[in-house]
Amino acid sequence: MTQRRILVVEDERAIRDMVCFNLGRAGYNACPASDGREARAAIVDQRPDLVLMDWMLPDVSGLELTRQLKRDPETKEIPVIMLTARAEEDDRVAGLDGGADDYIVKPFAPKELLARIRAALRRSEVTEGEVVSAGDLKLDSASHQVSVRGLEVALGPTEYRLLEFFMRHPDRVYSRTQLLDRVWGGNVYVEERTVDVHIRRLRKALTPSGHDRLIQTVRGAGYRLSAQD
Repeated sequence: MTQRRILVVEDERAIRDMVCFNLGRAGYNACPASDGREARAAIVDQRPDLVLMDWMLPDVSGLELTRQLKRDPETKEIPVIMLTARAEEDDRVAGLDGGADDYIVKPFAPKELLARIRAALRRSEVTEGEVVSAGDLKLDSASHQVSVRGLEVALGPTEYRLLEFFMRHPDRVYSRTQLLDRVWGGNVYVEERTVDVHIRRLRKALTPSGHDRLIQTVRGAGYRLSAQD
């Protein structure tokens, strides 16, 4: 089973190290970030399954960063648990209204934090395991299988990620740079022509069923997936 990745956004090193240590003992892959800038980079590069967000950060408030994540279609489904010393009811309401999925007041017991994380991840699995489709082309994100009328379509891992991204964002044009950021990750330094190579491989895999036409080139702009001719 794939290890779940949790981003720990906390500027106090002692708390950050403690949380990461307990997450590691519980079998999670903990990714530390000390401020909003590091958190944004990690969200692009590491694709966390859940974010533990400190309210008070040196460069941006955790509440504002949570609002930004929930406004972005690419990150709005990532569960966010707010960690804060602000225990007033108004603060709890503000955190939850700002998009946080849960709210834990410091100091907290590691067992409670882990229980809250498990609950948030269970809730998010409802959407992660869904089947997305474009006509009779179906992609099952739980089994990582792509099929057409019940027959499996064999794809390499990068082609699968490309297709999943396109199918979750249909009819929208993405440049090569955007695809490199969203599919490969912001810290992976590869040439833009790499996108073209994998687009060709994806189309080739979809050609026998006639679904290669779904992956369209928009001259001067990039690529999109569209069922519209």
